[in-house]
Amino acid sequence: MKQDTALIIIDMINKMEFDGGEDLLDNTLQMTENLQNLKSLAKDKNLPVIYVNDNFGLWQDNVSDLISECRKGQGKPVIDQLLPDEDDYFIIKPKHSGFFGTQLGILLNQLEVNNLIITGIAGDICVLFTANDAYMREYNLWVPKDCTASETTEGNNNAIRIIERSLSAVITDSREIDMDQAFDD
Repeated sequence: MKQDTALIIIDMINKMEFDGGEDLLDNTLQMTENLQNLKSLAKDKNLPVIYVNDNFGLWQDNVSDLISECRKGQGKPVIDQLLPDEDDYFIIKPKHSGFFGTQLGILLNQLEVNNLIITGIAGDICVLFTANDAYMREYNLWVPKDCTASETTEGNNNAIRIIERSLSAVITDSREIDMDQAFDD
């Protein structure tokens, strides 16, 4: 994989304590192992891993406090499998897009990143909005469809279709792409 590529993990640190949270948790648990494997591969390729996460109104908490608070919810099994490593980046977002009101663009510029692998939840909201904003900023996109989840499979599939058709993203399963060729022109 080109060294100008980053793995973005959206909202995986999540209590899932909201209407529809149980459905999202069920669908997320089905893809968590795929995302773990993709993160390990990204680490093996020395790619930056960037968690972009809602703050759930915890504006005065630091990352470890946010994680501790979220682990109190039903999302704990997902969080325990995908805890950020010490060398991962962690960005707090106030709204759906990972770019809106965050330092993500500045970080990606400093890391000289042009290609994004976008993963996480919810595929039909935060992943879609982040992919849209990344496309508008002219990043090349890959969204592994087996590393996103939404409350419904239909909603997730619809979002993936939009991301592929309208945002020119590469869409495959995480195991079906040659990481060394993912963004070659």
